[in-house]
Amino acid sequence: MTITFYDYSMAPSPRRARIILAEKNIAHESVEIDMMKADQLSESYRAINPNCTIPALQLDNGTVLNDNASIAVYLDEVYPEPQLMGRTPLEKAEIASWNHQAESELGAAIPNALRNTNPHMKDRALPGPVNYKQIPDLAERGLTQIDVFMAKLEAHLEGREFIAAGQLSVADITTVCFLDFCKVVGKKVTDDFPNIKRWRAALAERPGFKL
Repeated sequence: MTITFYDYSMAPSPRRARIILAEKNIAHESVEIDMMKADQLSESYRAINPNCTIPALQLDNGTVLNDNASIAVYLDEVYPEPQLMGRTPLEKAEIASWNHQAESELGAAIPNALRNTNPHMKDRALPGPVNYKQIPDLAERGLTQIDVFMAKLEAHLEGREFIAAGQLSVADITTVCFLDFCKVVGKKVTDDFPNIKRWRAALAERPGFKL
């Protein structure tokens, strides 16, 4: 049985796992779950991932990993090269810290800004099997959070090639995927952020980041 990756090419979350699979050159099959058609809410996909979220990774023994956290840890342990979560305790801690900041400060801000105002997402303010009503004030806060994170990242990248531990890591992958997706709420990396642009351009040369 081959590893099966449940993907949606237009979303940032599955792209994170897609890049890890590419960087580690892991053979797998891909199945597209079309969120525009609400395939993630179908009974067939619920049987694979009851959380109704993407990505999910079905291993060759049938086990399903249904979020980016479990997928990243598993793949880094089973396919250790290149190591994307650090080798030493301090490297692991630094990478985990920046990955968490990218998720909680940037990754959470984008869906808040998008889902709480988009008329096509009425009652779908959060992903998953439960419907939640929109709160427009959260959209405004999300846009502010994006600005604050970008300013912090710009300062942090001064003199650095990568975000954490002096190496390519899941922190870079997470941050790139969310930064690129900011365009859906009208945010982009301008010339006011030269360090981010330099870092992003260097990563763009890697084949995995073109996915």
